[in-house]
This record gives sequence, C-alpha cells and structure tokens, in this order.
Amino acid sequence: MHELGLLASVVTAVEDALTDRPGTVSAVGLTVGTMSGAEPVALDAAWPMASAGTRLAGARLVVETVQAAVACPTCARDVEVDELYAWRCPVCDTPAGAISRGKELSVAWVDVEETAEETAAGPTDDPTDG
Repeated sequence: MHELGLLASVVTAVEDALTDRPGTVSAVGLTVGTMSGAEPVALDAAWPMASAGTRLAGARLVVETVQAAVACPTCARDVEVDELYAWRCPVCDTPAGAISRGKELSVAWVDVEETAEETAAGPTDDPTDG
C-alpha cells in the first residue's frame, strides 16, 4: 500500500507548514486526481496509521477527487476520460493529447482550531493574523 508512504509525506509537509501556528489540526483536505495512482479508499484506510503520534492524529482526512482529462490537439478541448485506453475526443474523434488534469495529489487545505488558551489570550501582534 504505497498510500501510507504518500500520506507520511503529507503529514510531514503539513507539520512543517504549521510549525509556528498553534492549535489543533481538525481536518486535512487532499486533492487527488484519478490518474495519480492513489486510491481514495486506501488513503482513508492508511490515514490513522500515517498520522498516529503526530499533531495530525485524530484529524479527519477529506479527499476531493479530480477527474482525469486530456487535451484534444485538434479542437483544443479538455476532455474528461474514465479509462486509459479510451483517449479519443468525443467531439472530433481525434486521439487525445497530453493529460491536462487528474495526476495531482496535493494538500488543498488544513483546518486548525485554536485552543482555549489561545482564544482567551486575544489577538496577537502578528500582522498576518486576520
């Protein structure tokens, strides 16, 4: 299950990005293309193991699937495809070109909840704090 390795990288990236941000991570959103090689069901199954013992332990994993599409070189349309062998444009029947979307696997968002102490402390002097 290579999803565990992928999620270990996600956990590391999120923890690194939140180094200076206090609070509890309640959810992590991933964007996963249908041609990324990662299976959403396997990602869900591996999440508790990948996040165990980290700041992300107990957080929900939300996976948004992006349907694969290829660019038609003849009519310049982006055409969604379901199967690797069926890459023909439904408009002009030309064999489709390069994959234009569906290979992504990225962190889309992270929800961080403030702790009671942070809320009671009030606003910070951080100008980026909105």
